[in-house]
Amino acid sequence: MLQRRTLLTGSAMAAAAVATGLPEAQAAEEAIWSAEYTATKAPGVNLAIYRKRVGAPDGKPRPILFFVHGSSASGRPTYDLTIPGRDDISMMNVAARWGYDVWTMDHEGYGKSSRTSGNSNIASGVEDLKAASDIIQRETGETRMHMMGESSGALRVGAFAMQYPDRVGRLVLQAFTYTGAGSGTLNKRAEQAEFYRTHNRRPRDAGMLNSIFTRDKPDTTDQDVIDAFIKAELPFGDSVPAGTYMDMTINLPLVHPDRVTAPVLLISGQYDGIASMDDICDFFKKLPTGDKQLTIVPGAAHTLVSSKQRFAFWRIMKSWLEG
Repeated sequence: MLQRRTLLTGSAMAAAAVATGLPEAQAAEEAIWSAEYTATKAPGVNLAIYRKRVGAPDGKPRPILFFVHGSSASGRPTYDLTIPGRDDISMMNVAARWGYDVWTMDHEGYGKSSRTSGNSNIASGVEDLKAASDIIQRETGETRMHMMGESSGALRVGAFAMQYPDRVGRLVLQAFTYTGAGSGTLNKRAEQAEFYRTHNRRPRDAGMLNSIFTRDKPDTTDQDVIDAFIKAELPFGDSVPAGTYMDMTINLPLVHPDRVTAPVLLISGQYDGIASMDDICDFFKKLPTGDKQLTIVPGAAHTLVSSKQRFAFWRIMKSWLEG
């Protein structure tokens, strides 16, 4: 299934120029094209995939950038959030204007993808990404994609890079955790480990979604952004798969640095409680590649994508992806 639509012309594009560095006239002329696809992972398991780029495909390949969502929300509220009157939030739009062919997806059990009896753990997420990469190869002819994942999305990216090293380019692991040692967030979450082990879905309401942005350090994300995120995500239901929470409380480590051969940017917010600095540094030191970077963004907490410090994050990621 394929649907296409063109978005963001005129004044909305001009406003975006300020955030992305494009000349205003150029931004106004270049509309963002979008498409939606469905990948069949298994009989009865369909995965929703989303794509954006400046201008419709014209036979000239562009580098692929794939965004991977975390445990509690689907792809588009995380990476393609829309707020009326603003165009400085959508990470997909920003990256499209950098010149990338930008993709994201809803993992099994999230968003518009099939809700199944599975728990959508990290291993399942790797197979989701494999199915999505097959679609990307079919549609673009490109065999490698740069990847960015946030939180458990970073674990999915790392695990995918271990299993399919020939399909990845440069990696951005944001709010990544290695062993979980010293993590205040995971220590608290572990109190519910038996629930995650015995239930394939967990409750997820507006308060829980709000806490993603406030639990480590309040006021690191604008409240109107948080409210828009909650409004975009809640129509998909009051529960989400429990598999990534189970993995992060019981089964770490899931990504083994000696098996990740791609270039890696590890980036976290100053106040992020998902991983201790010792844990992040331990992973970083064990990466075999010399092409690696570790960055801490001051004034930020768990999520960077739509935080008040997003512009700093965007600049760092853009520079990293350019190599």
